[in-house]
Amino acid sequence: MPITLDQAQTIVRAALEHGTEQGFQPLTVAVLDPGGALVALARQDGSGYLRPDLATAKAWGILGMGMTNRALAARAEAAPDLYTTLVALSGGKVASVPGGVFVRDADGQLLGAVGISGDTSLNDEAAALAGIEAAGLVAETGAEA
Repeated sequence: MPITLDQAQTIVRAALEHGTEQGFQPLTVAVLDPGGALVALARQDGSGYLRPDLATAKAWGILGMGMTNRALAARAEAAPDLYTTLVALSGGKVASVPGGVFVRDADGQLLGAVGISGDTSLNDEAAALAGIEAAGLVAETGAEA
């Protein structure tokens, strides 16, 4: 079962609250279902107009490739021509930096992904983790290993 609208809205709300509490730059949060369709998106006041595209690319890329942003970054470093091709084929909807996080249920079933953009990539990822936890779901970043 894909992520629900209620779960997605909880993630968005909690991620933005986390960013505000931590003093992050204005964030944009995108929540996608397993097929890459947008379920929820919010852009804080002052978050740049390219941030929705970047947040979506962080989530869409991991869903499309079935690997974390860290694994994508390793692939990009090891095979830059392949990564360039991947970005071109996806119409630019792939980003290999932290801030894109898989969302799973307690049984490990993939529900979707969250992408956040606005602050440093690690802060974007921290906000995603806070949002996913607030929804009672499980995050996968690739840093767990």
